[in-house]
Amino acid sequence: MVTGTGSSKAAPSSFYSMKDFLNQTGGFAVIDGGLATEFERHGADLNDPLWSAKCLLTSPHLIHTVHLDYLEAGADIISSSSYQATIQGFEAKGFSKEKGESLLRKSVEIACEARKTYYEKCGTSSSSEIMDDKILKKRPILVAASVGSYGAYLADGSEYSGIYGDSITLETLKDFHRRRVQVLAEAGADLIAFETIPNKLEAQAFAELLDEGDVKIPGWFSFNSKDGVNVVSGDSIKECIAIAETCEKVVAVGINCTPPRFIEGLVLEIEKVTTKPILVYPNSGESYDAERKEWVENTGVGDEDFVSYVEKWMDAGVSLLGGCCRTTPTTIRGIHKRLVNRRSLFSSHH
Repeated sequence: MVTGTGSSKAAPSSFYSMKDFLNQTGGFAVIDGGLATEFERHGADLNDPLWSAKCLLTSPHLIHTVHLDYLEAGADIISSSSYQATIQGFEAKGFSKEKGESLLRKSVEIACEARKTYYEKCGTSSSSEIMDDKILKKRPILVAASVGSYGAYLADGSEYSGIYGDSITLETLKDFHRRRVQVLAEAGADLIAFETIPNKLEAQAFAELLDEGDVKIPGWFSFNSKDGVNVVSGDSIKECIAIAETCEKVVAVGINCTPPRFIEGLVLEIEKVTTKPILVYPNSGESYDAERKEWVENTGVGDEDFVSYVEKWMDAGVSLLGGCCRTTPTTIRGIHKRLVNRRSLFSSHH
């Protein structure tokens, strides 16, 4: 099952089970790395509350290039550039609702196009070809439509605190996300990546939206933590994962946007309460200054140190691994290399 033929028209995805997908990828799968940092490296100016979404307007070719870089570094799952893209955010910028929705669709279409370009580059070769350090291997690849939290739309750093205030209720959050999730789900993605979820309430809102029935594709839930014990709001990681556990349409759970040193402990907690595949895509460990809207240099770990954690994470029970902020195709290539032995062991036992 190679999902998606790459048509930019939204064909119904044939992806239905993360466990089946993992069986085909050797028991482990590689998620892509950070987008914003890469956009900037390619020359985009992201000094804007719409952040990576700004590139949808100005530089779609650049987004395509970055997706392709990640596929050539060995990623099996690429995420659309819609993390901060919301209909409400676009409207605040003066775009009509229709234009906002078309930009959301475009984020998924660019990722699907990049997958198609990648398959064309692989040609008919079924062997694992590595050319100029580029991995060109025809394999199942998933496109995940990225959905950031309500805090990411506020762009005031509240996605890193998870504190929304009493006026924000479960219904407010469902109403805020409903149309956006529906548009992304119908744009041709295989699944929805609900990312950097900062509190239990928003996880509940996402689970209820998936259960409403208008969203025909599954999702994964990924939380963030700044203390290695709870999610950023102070809610218990186990309680957050328990919400995902009761929702059949959630196909994987885990942690993103969190320093690497906290991951192992969090995964061991998650393991106690889930039967679903566990994913992690941490930050480089650098800290983000929300006031100055910039990363604090030299506070993180380098690619080699980041990748050296991978064995530990797999031992703890992780089967989907990638990077979040400030990680690059080099990081992802390193993760891919670390998985080679595990994958061949998995394949020899199945």
